[in-house]
Amino acid sequence: MKVAFATTDGINVDEHFGRAGMFVIYKLMKDGYVFLETRKFADGRDVVIEKTKGRGQIHDDIVQIKVDKLEDCKIIYLTEIGGPSAARLVKKGIMPIKIKETASIEESMHKLFETIKGSPPPWLRKAMLSG
Repeated sequence: MKVAFATTDGINVDEHFGRAGMFVIYKLMKDGYVFLETRKFADGRDVVIEKTKGRGQIHDDIVQIKVDKLEDCKIIYLTEIGGPSAARLVKKGIMPIKIKETASIEESMHKLFETIKGSPPPWLRKAMLSG
């Protein structure tokens, strides 16, 4: 199963879904996890999404492109996400996970791995089976 992290530095989960210029992708397996790649949407913040906010279909289309390019991931860690974007992710079978404070990607990945080794919640078991 692939897991994405909205990040500004490639080290921490520290960005809003729409503003995120990059996402770090890991593969989570029953016996561990590995870094796969970094997917860049922009250098720094995704200003294209920011500048089109409130412009209706133009903004929606740009957000949808980001969602589509992350659709192979089952979980996305982020600091914030708007309702419409969250709905788009869920429709694709992706679970957005909001974190309250900046956290390291490595630490977040380790906690997720420990959760699947124990007794994961039903939504996570389902994601593991389908991803």
